[in-house]
Formats: sequence, C-alpha cells, structure tokens
Amino acid sequence: MLTEHQKHWGVDQWAAFLTNQTLPCIGRSKLMLRALEETQGDDLSAADLTTLVIGDPFLCLRLLREAEKRRTHRLGHDTTTPLGAVMQLGIKTFRNLLLGCAETDEYQLGLLACSARAVLASQIAQMWGRARSDIAPEEVAMAALLAETGELLLWHFVPELPQAAQDMLKSGKATRSAQAQEMACGFRFRDLSLKCATVWELPPLLIQLIHGADTVRANLCKLYLDTARHLANSPDDSALPDDLAQAKRLIHGASLEWLAGHMNGLNEERQARLIEAARWILDQESPPESY
Repeated sequence: MLTEHQKHWGVDQWAAFLTNQTLPCIGRSKLMLRALEETQGDDLSAADLTTLVIGDPFLCLRLLREAEKRRTHRLGHDTTTPLGAVMQLGIKTFRNLLLGCAETDEYQLGLLACSARAVLASQIAQMWGRARSDIAPEEVAMAALLAETGELLLWHFVPELPQAAQDMLKSGKATRSAQAQEMACGFRFRDLSLKCATVWELPPLLIQLIHGADTVRANLCKLYLDTARHLANSPDDSALPDDLAQAKRLIHGASLEWLAGHMNGLNEERQARLIEAARWILDQESPPESY
C-alpha cells in the first residue's frame, strides 16, 4: 500500500525508490532455461540464451546492468544488445543470475499485459528492421524491450499507481495513456523509464533510443512502441493506419503490404483495410500533379 508520503512523490522520488529494488524475472524464463538445458545439453550457446532475454524485459534489464558493471572494470564497448549482454557474462553467470531471481506475480494481469507489449514492440523492431540497412537493428529492438521499464517496475512494486492510470483511461477521463498517467500519478511512465535508465547509467545509445526523438533510429523505436500499444489494444485501433503510414515514411524500402504483413495479430482482411487507410493518409501528403 502507498504511504501518505509516497502519494506525493514525483518521477525523481519513484526512480530513486525503484532503482534500489532487486529486479525479478518472469517465471517462465526459468522454465525455458531448464527446457533448453534438457534439449541442448553441453551445446547450449549464448545465442540460445538470448531467446530467453528477448522475451523477458526484466531479465534483459538485469543482465544489461550486470554486464555494464563488469565492463567498467576493463576497456570495452557499451553493451547494447541482448546477445552482447549474454556473451559478456558467460553462460554460467547467466544461469546463476537467472535462477537466483525472484519471480513476478503470474496473476498480475497489468504486469503481464505491459510485459507482452514490450516484447511485441521488440518483435516489431526485429521484423520491420529487416527492411532497413541498420548496422545493429538489435540495439533498437533492445531499446524497445526496455522502454516500458518504468511501468513494469511500478506494476511489480507499486501496482496501485499503474492501476490508477488504467482506471483513469477506462473511465474516459483521459483519452491517451500518457494523459491518464499524468492525471493519476503526476508523471508519464516513459519519463520514469528514462530517469531509471539514467540512474542506472545504462549505455547512452539505449537512453537516446528509449527517449524516442532526435534521430531516425529513436523515432523508429517510438514507432515500434506505439504500434505495439495500438495492436495490443485492438486489431482495429484507429491509430494503426497512422502507425503504418509512419512506418512507410521511415522505412523507405518496404511496401505497405510488406509492413502490414509483419504486424502480429492481423488477418488478411484487417491488413487490407489498414493498407487502404494508410495509403489514403500518405496520398494526402503528395503534392498535386502539375498540368
């Protein structure tokens, strides 16, 4: 339960509180590790373990923080990909770290939904990223996975806050998630993610990507997050045509058909309607033909 003092906390106080907590993992990550160990045995590789990391934002964050701590003791590049974090720690350390984690509440629906949304954003980043000549698309995918960190931490440690924001949205008093968060909690959860990332001294590149502005890659990260949120809300969410149109603007080499075909949860009929709506949006931006 929130104390009277905590009810008046802003983003800085919550970031200070949350970054001093021990991070958990999602329970299925341990089950998946044991399944991998049974099937792979001595052939278990860093790439195999990376499949666990990209499905668990809590685990990804914990590994990244540990890898960065170890990196500071010797020269080396920032850790900015899930595979890089696993390789930096090694399989034995990874295993001990994961099995030593507390587990999230599997019945906390808000946390499960937020986690699934983060994973979906990362998946969209990986799928749409294939159409771009990006040197390291895994960096954007990792940033997308971690961008919901603030909300995820609140669902695990202080669920009253995100629940209040969710109730505000459902009541109709707020029309957008960010607005509901500010009305209910006094700050946006994305700002909390950024503040925590800064306190933890995560790699500057990841912080820039999570911020979601100023560069094409950061704009793409924001797009992946927005698209995941709208897809999770409903396959018919009215914001999806704008998301698809924005994807076409930023990913020039991909067609609307290809982009829509790589949006999870859309059948062919919904894809066709979405493509038509996005094409109409883009056509409005085209200059009139000269005669």
